[in-house]
Amino acid sequence: MIRLKHNFWRGLLILALIWLVGAISDRVWFALDNSVPAWDQADYLTGSLNYWQALQQMQILSGEWWSSFWQLSSKIPPLIYTVAAIIQQIFGRGIEQATLVNLLFSAILLASVYGLGILLFNVEVGLWAAALCQLFPSFYRARLDFLLDYPLTAAVILSFFCLTLWVKSTKRVRQWLSAAAFGICFGLAILAKQTALFFLFTPILWVVIAMLYKRQWQRVLQLGGGLLLSVIISLPWYRTNWLTVLTSGKRATIDSAIAEGDPPLNTLAAWTYYWEILPYQVSWLLLLVPIVGLILYWQRLPKYRASLAWLAIFWLGAYFLCSLNVNKDERYVLPYLPIVALFLAYGLTFWRGRWGNYICWGSVSLAVMLMWFNIFSVGSVGRSIAQILSPKAAHYAVVGTRLPHQEVIEAIIQQAPHLRSTLGVLPSTPEINQHNINYYGALRDFQVYGRQVGVRSQQVVQDARSLDWFLTKTGDQGSVPEAQPAILEIVERSPDFDAIQSWTLPDNSTLNLYRDRTPEIEVIVAPGKSENVILSQVTVPPQIKPGVPIPVTYQWNGAWDELQSGLVLLDWYQEDASSNRWIHDHAIGMGNLHSTNMQNPGTFQVIERMAMLPPTGATGTYTLKATYLNRNTGETYPIASPPVSVTVEANTEPSQAPELDLLTQFRTLAASLPQGLPALELVFEEIARINQYDPTQDYLIQTQQALTYRLQQEPQNLEFAYTLALSRVLQRQVNEAIAALERVVQLDAQNPYAYAYLAFVHLYNWNAAAAEVALKNARLLDPNIPEIQALSGVAALLQGQFFSAWNYFTSWQNSSSL
Repeated sequence: MIRLKHNFWRGLLILALIWLVGAISDRVWFALDNSVPAWDQADYLTGSLNYWQALQQMQILSGEWWSSFWQLSSKIPPLIYTVAAIIQQIFGRGIEQATLVNLLFSAILLASVYGLGILLFNVEVGLWAAALCQLFPSFYRARLDFLLDYPLTAAVILSFFCLTLWVKSTKRVRQWLSAAAFGICFGLAILAKQTALFFLFTPILWVVIAMLYKRQWQRVLQLGGGLLLSVIISLPWYRTNWLTVLTSGKRATIDSAIAEGDPPLNTLAAWTYYWEILPYQVSWLLLLVPIVGLILYWQRLPKYRASLAWLAIFWLGAYFLCSLNVNKDERYVLPYLPIVALFLAYGLTFWRGRWGNYICWGSVSLAVMLMWFNIFSVGSVGRSIAQILSPKAAHYAVVGTRLPHQEVIEAIIQQAPHLRSTLGVLPSTPEINQHNINYYGALRDFQVYGRQVGVRSQQVVQDARSLDWFLTKTGDQGSVPEAQPAILEIVERSPDFDAIQSWTLPDNSTLNLYRDRTPEIEVIVAPGKSENVILSQVTVPPQIKPGVPIPVTYQWNGAWDELQSGLVLLDWYQEDASSNRWIHDHAIGMGNLHSTNMQNPGTFQVIERMAMLPPTGATGTYTLKATYLNRNTGETYPIASPPVSVTVEANTEPSQAPELDLLTQFRTLAASLPQGLPALELVFEEIARINQYDPTQDYLIQTQQALTYRLQQEPQNLEFAYTLALSRVLQRQVNEAIAALERVVQLDAQNPYAYAYLAFVHLYNWNAAAAEVALKNARLLDPNIPEIQALSGVAALLQGQFFSAWNYFTSWQNSSSL
């Protein structure tokens, strides 16, 4: 017993040294590397900054803050983002700082593998397995990127260690504690990435069946308690984002698999894919040497047969479920590689005696060299050796000149220092893409956002007219849609855009930054002083055509804080018939006024070049009334403005106008909601488009604030009610959306779709009984609408009414096929 403890503590010291060697190697690589993150890496890095930003205003006792926190990432669980955000809060923001998270998860991974080695074999196997985890090519490449899969691996293996500890525990107190530890770790693993379930499902199912078969009810209760803990930990995020997780699954699996040419499930290649790449994931050297040891000394295998079987249950189950996923990628199976490491470490221990030690230590020493050959460019000889013994594993540090991402961001900020800007990124290569441009903009206090536009041919013209900034590239454009050349031609050849700056890239292509000559929003320092915001000038054509967008320019003057917090409620109305009007509400500067650490900002002028939409039936002369609404305090006051009027004539030639502002587009879309599903398809297609122009979706908040105020004045306005409800739904403000839709059904009581919308939000909130009440009213109005039948089926299913659910789904299928 004393010898065992001695080996354990000595093993911990060796384990710390193994971690330290890997950590030093990784940080040297980062110190030398000047590359930029590719698509996924940059997207995840930006996610960590979003959580960092949220933690700056942390209100741990506020339910509203927690709701917004869970909504920060609707598709990717928040654990890794949150941990990386905390690390960046301590060490600063940046790629090198964010990737420190891998050092933490390396420690967790190595400790968990070491613990499994001791539980299932001995200290020696645990140490060898930990060393192999540092030396597997898939692992050391993953540690040099900011991706979710390496931290997920650590979380999964820690969970499996706790599960194994529970299985092997004989004392009751230790059983309960290890079951609780498993539940906590499993819950955190699911909050790292949903695919944690792929790896832990089979061993959990195995032990449940075994305990039920043996009638070990207390053990079943212990595991059930642990699983309940995991649900409690992971439920808040999944309850908030379950619909997005489900709807994004098709794009992340089937669509991606088709785009990448992955083998379909009805082919042998789909089931052998991960087996074929295993030698590249672990290297031929570290695969063959342990296997030879197992073959030569196979008679020793029975000693740990139960342990090997337990590992095989994990590995085979994970292999099957990962192969069942049509989207294949080597990093998706990283969490089962530590189990492979335990198998191989066990094989290494079979080499005994002097020559056996030489083989073990020689193999591991050579593996260390191969790792360095694959991550540092050490000449042709080193690369040749690595290609033979560890092929397809190169991940060299880029030591050349840095790419100009930061310079692009600074150029935009220099031209528009007081604005938040959206940059349309037209190329999509690993080096230049919307995600890494967006990341560098986020590093600059979220003042510049990068978005990919020009994706759909029918939206190219709108995309080109809706953004002030574009980034183009000569040469290889990368993975771009078919419509990209059309918008590229518009930007590069249109007289509406000026080339601001160019950069030569390492491949001798040129990166070009363009800006609209007449930007939508312009901010300039203005003389004088003003407590309240004033409208100093309005420019609009004297005669306009109804139902057609018309150009309008507003010039607002005021103190910076008032301008930045200002929402203007604009009514263009007939003086002799005030009910005839249209509105043009929006935040000053469309909510894009941006300031950081501005000392004594003074007075500014904000120029808005926009378009508004008079109703189709408008006629006569209209004048403007403006009201200021403070977005933070709710304070209102009338805005002083010059006299202005416009005459609406049906026979007037249409004026050339820019794109409608996002609030007007959104209100126009929401007005079609009473039409049901045919309208919804267009609504969400168009919302996906305009969301690209406002990456923060502040236009939804502006709409919500403006219409909440207007509905207090006009509680019977059905169009306002529908628009407010849609803005609440898109922000996933469940309780507020339900309240808004309850107003809708009061005002539009004879429309079955109004009740269907209310029922859908109740179902989203897992309140099937309330949904059924709304659906009953919808069915009374029109029982033949397929979507209402489908929602009724879901509501019945959630209430355990299986026979009714079957009838509803049958009716839905029959009506859908007509």
